[in-house]
Amino acid sequence: MKKKKRLMMRSVILAIMLLAIVYTLYANFTKETRGQMAVGDKAPDFNLIDMNGNKHKLSDYKGKGVFLNFWGTWCKPCEREMPYMNNQYQVYKDQGVEILAVNVGEPEFAINKFVQKHGLDFPILKDTNKDVLNLYKIKPLPTTILIDSEGIMTAIESGELSEAKIKGMMESIKPR
Repeated sequence: MKKKKRLMMRSVILAIMLLAIVYTLYANFTKETRGQMAVGDKAPDFNLIDMNGNKHKLSDYKGKGVFLNFWGTWCKPCEREMPYMNNQYQVYKDQGVEILAVNVGEPEFAINKFVQKHGLDFPILKDTNKDVLNLYKIKPLPTTILIDSEGIMTAIESGELSEAKIKGMMESIKPR
C-alpha cells in the first residue's frame, strides 16, 4: 500500500514538472509575437511633453504622416541617424510629415546637450517613465514606427536607418 501511494505521489509530481516545462517552453517561444504591435494596427494614442514644455498627443496628428522614433543619447546608431532625420524633416515638414522623436527615460540635461550638439529641429518628446516605450513594446533602440494620416502603423523598423531609407519612409507616409 505504501509503495503504491509513493508511486502515485511521484507520478503526480512528475506530471506537474512536465507541465511546468511545457508551459515555460511555450511562453518563451511565443513571447516574440504575443501582444506585439503589428503593421496594419491602429497606433496607440499617447500624450508626452517635449523639451519646450509643449504637449503632444498622437491623435492630434491625424491627417499627417508621423515618423515616430524611439531613441537614447547613449545609443550610437540613434546618434548616427539623427542628422539624417533632421535633414529629411526640413524637406517633409511642410508636406504633412511630422517627426516625433521619443527619448526614453533620460535626464533633460543629457537630452538638451545631445539636441544642441546635433542641431535638431524636430520635436523631442520625453518618455520619462518609459510608458510609451512599454505601450508600443519597443526593443531595441532605435526603433521607428511609420504612422499614416489615418493613424495606422504602416512600418516598424528596428536598427539604424540610412538617409535614403528615411527619405523613402517619409515619402511613404506623406499625405496624398
